[in-house]
Amino acid sequence: MADEMVRLAQRFVNTAYNNGATLGIPKLDEDGRTGWTVMYALTRALQYEMGITALSNSFGPTTLSTLQAKYPKLDETTVPSANFCRILQAALYCKGYDGGEIDGTYNGRVKAAVAKLKLHMGLDGVLPGSALEPKIVKSLLTMDAYVTVSGGTEGIRAIQRWLNGRYVNRKDFSVVPCDGIHSRDVARSMLFAVQYELGMADGTANGLFGPGTQAGLKSRTVTVGATGAWAMLFTAAMVLNRRNVPFGDFTPTVKNAVEAYQSFVKLPVTGAGDFQTWASLLVSYGDQSRRGTACDGVTKITPARAQALRDAGYQYIGRYLFNPSTTDTPEKQIQPGELATIKQYGLRCFPIFQTWSRSADYFSYDQGTGDAFRAIEWARFHGFKPGTTIYFAVDYDAMDGEVSKYVIPHFRGVHHTVSESSSYQVGVYGPRNVCQRVADAGFAQTSFVSDMSSGFSGNLGYPLPSNWAFDQIVTTNVGSGASAIEIDSDIASGRDIGQGDFDAGGTVAGLDRDLDKTAYRDAALRDVQAYLSSIGVPETGGDGWTDKDWATLGGVSTTKAFDLVLSADWLFTALAREFKLRKALIQAPVLWELRKLNPLDWVADTAVRNGLKDDCSTGWGQTFARIAIEARNHCLQEGLINGARLTEANLREVWDNLQDPTYNIRAVTHLTIYNSRQLGIARPGLATSQADTQALLARYNGLGDAAQQYGRELIGLYNVLENYNLLSRTK
Repeated sequence: MADEMVRLAQRFVNTAYNNGATLGIPKLDEDGRTGWTVMYALTRALQYEMGITALSNSFGPTTLSTLQAKYPKLDETTVPSANFCRILQAALYCKGYDGGEIDGTYNGRVKAAVAKLKLHMGLDGVLPGSALEPKIVKSLLTMDAYVTVSGGTEGIRAIQRWLNGRYVNRKDFSVVPCDGIHSRDVARSMLFAVQYELGMADGTANGLFGPGTQAGLKSRTVTVGATGAWAMLFTAAMVLNRRNVPFGDFTPTVKNAVEAYQSFVKLPVTGAGDFQTWASLLVSYGDQSRRGTACDGVTKITPARAQALRDAGYQYIGRYLFNPSTTDTPEKQIQPGELATIKQYGLRCFPIFQTWSRSADYFSYDQGTGDAFRAIEWARFHGFKPGTTIYFAVDYDAMDGEVSKYVIPHFRGVHHTVSESSSYQVGVYGPRNVCQRVADAGFAQTSFVSDMSSGFSGNLGYPLPSNWAFDQIVTTNVGSGASAIEIDSDIASGRDIGQGDFDAGGTVAGLDRDLDKTAYRDAALRDVQAYLSSIGVPETGGDGWTDKDWATLGGVSTTKAFDLVLSADWLFTALAREFKLRKALIQAPVLWELRKLNPLDWVADTAVRNGLKDDCSTGWGQTFARIAIEARNHCLQEGLINGARLTEANLREVWDNLQDPTYNIRAVTHLTIYNSRQLGIARPGLATSQADTQALLARYNGLGDAAQQYGRELIGLYNVLENYNLLSRTK
């Protein structure tokens, strides 16, 4: 929501620094909305007023030390200029406090606002009064909140205020938000606090869980009856890990909660705040000297390595179903005979699926769908039995907004496909926040947590996910000589014990592959154009429509139809491999229907949208919702897919879903299989005859002479597409 005083703050920056581009202070949109852009501009303005020449968005060490040296306290007697004061007033308004009209005067309203801000920060006792100290100015120029925000708790806010009040005067301690939400900054402030209580000097304390901090904590066990700073730090760590304890003394209630926590994270249940418990509360990887009973790695498990792992106490081994690179870590993928070795030595395996998955733009619903099809195929190829959980990787530090925008839709696609097309279960590998959010969305049964990446924002400030199965904590080496192997050591919760027995495995011989677009796209398009032209379908227009009407109402050219089909080649390939049929059989009707879209199709769609009709052929494959329901139910009955039967009550839902090309192409595949039953012929496969293929294509358009003509026209298109699919799968 726009705020008039924020708009005036933006206008002040633009007016006072109208040569901002020259100065390095960008012009702001005067929209009354606060945000980092405004705070960065105010930070740069402050730097300019202090004589700093290299302006920066960061309120870093140079800005802070300059402010501390020049103005250790800012008030009505020390503010050096009116514009300097206006910067502070503007920042107060952007924070939601009364800045006193941005008039360049450190007036009574400013003083009252500063006093209120200090109270909210927990600094009213240690830094009383209405002056602004440098660390408070730094905090003022952030987007941090100092009142409880949506999703925050008063318990966490009490901890944040206590941390600020106790440690703000230490050199490297920054004021933390007091918004009631655990975060990266709060997690780091807890480590600083521990180091200060251990007696580390400024400059030595660094907010890292290093050897000195670990050694100090080993002599700081807290138990029932403990009070003071150590009890408060321990209970604070418990609260921040979402344990329901009072912040303060170590009481019997706290002891009970500690026992429950220790049991949850698989630590010895002592009820005491011992080193291992401190470590698990403060950093995601905890005590890395713990010996896990699970591991994962990119190296083949040979008999010698299997024996070494077993001798070291490992029971569960995570191995990759697939390796997209043949040169990078060549043994990353499960190797021939490896699962037999794992079984022979009494070990168990849990499968991991990863291609790239190291940036936000990798993740989408369609990518998740494609990954799921590949994972299912590889799991069957290696012989993993039904019920196996496959862990799909999110191998980067996904910000919470990226989880919402990219990762959750990705796992929606994964979950839909795995649930519908197999008897496997979905797991997620990634930082804590990713794992918990995917689980909360209902898209993962268990989590494999990348806790070794302690610096990930998705691990800092988040508790161990409630459904964790494996907790990755350290890279280590096991064995020597021929048995030597580097692994990531994992703690196992028992929620997933992997597989200790395996099927014989499958084959992918003769299955279609993605089209080699570089080699064949242009030639395939020319042949498609030539064939369609030969049967009276030009590049554009046709069917009696003028080119003008056809183009105006959204007609699709042969080239566009071809490229749309090619854009979904991954899905055609995945479905063809899943159902063991030729992908040209589902490509041909989709390409044809896209090319033949005409104004009457748009009219029919509009009628359904407006409630004038309840169904019509629609989407890429021009499929009726009723027929899509019948076809899907047939595939369910045949055991080809999983899920609930659909009924007439689902008609509009299915029609709406058919607007999505991914859903529509699935429906075309189901319909092609269903049509074989309608015709009384064998289900389409890898060696379906030309006669049966033509019959299936004809049945796609119904019955009668028009359908037979449809089949005769589409068999030629099928043959063109199949020619290039054959070249790609035999290349």
